[in-house]
Amino acid sequence: MNLKIKNKTEITCPIKKTAELLSDIWTILIIKELINSKKRFSELEKILIGISTRTLTLKLKRLVLEGLVIKKDSLYSLTKNGQKLQVVFDAMAMCGKNI
Repeated sequence: MNLKIKNKTEITCPIKKTAELLSDIWTILIIKELINSKKRFSELEKILIGISTRTLTLKLKRLVLEGLVIKKDSLYSLTKNGQKLQVVFDAMAMCGKNI
């Protein structure tokens, strides 16, 4: 496994980083929707039944700051780095079908 040392007390691991990015159901579902196509905030709000406006706002801001999502002309979409998560979501879908 490829571990990188950021400072003397912190070691980063690619799996840990990915797990932290995808650490909650709303983040996972937002990315899942954006894998399919660009979406407006209001579209995501309608699709993600039960998510509050505040939660959606905070999750999208975090994804933008992490460089996984971009907002352009009122549309949210995945960046190239965000699109790399497709393989993770494909694996999750396969596991979900087989469990």
